[in-house]
Amino acid sequence: MMNKIAKKSALLALIAGLGVGAVHAQEQVYVRSSGMVVKNATGLCWRTGYWTPAAAAKDQPAGCQCDPALMPAGVCSAQPEVVKGPVIGGEKITLAADALFDFNKATLRPEGKAKLDDAIGKLQGLMLQVVLLVGHTDRIGTDAYNQTLSEKRAAAVKEYMVAKGVEANRIYTEGKGEKYPVTGDKCKGDKKTKALIDCLQPDRRVDVEIVANQPPKK
Repeated sequence: MMNKIAKKSALLALIAGLGVGAVHAQEQVYVRSSGMVVKNATGLCWRTGYWTPAAAAKDQPAGCQCDPALMPAGVCSAQPEVVKGPVIGGEKITLAADALFDFNKATLRPEGKAKLDDAIGKLQGLMLQVVLLVGHTDRIGTDAYNQTLSEKRAAAVKEYMVAKGVEANRIYTEGKGEKYPVTGDKCKGDKKTKALIDCLQPDRRVDVEIVANQPPKK
């Protein structure tokens, strides 16, 4: 569907324990591209590091579009009709869970670099709008440690992409630590055994969402 219209989105979820180190532009409350609020694949608005409920309340109509339940009483009712868009979003492709990082590491593996090279290659001939990186870890370790690890891993992905020519100010990152596992309850036990580490591999991941448009026809 998307490739039949002028706008084309390429979204890639690269799974392998990455994280963040947020990049902020002009103290925006929400990430925007071409003036439009950017939403992730699940429909949530991307917040920058400058987001607070008070700042969002001043950023209208975006605040009421993105976080209506957090707005002070009367703010959203005082707005003209709240439009549900415009937003940028797209599909998601999941790649191999062990491609980017080893357990407890934040250094990109050769296989991970190859996966990122393939993702960056898809931008050829397109106009890059924004890159969204969300890092995740498994449950082994403390919450604080895993949050930091997820951020370091995302930072490593960002650093690699910038070295390959992707504009740093187009990249927004966020770390989720161990909060959103994809393994569910299938991995039993709490001891750091090889079996548990192997089972939790899919949780050590990063979602890489690349949004790009076709250039205008001359």
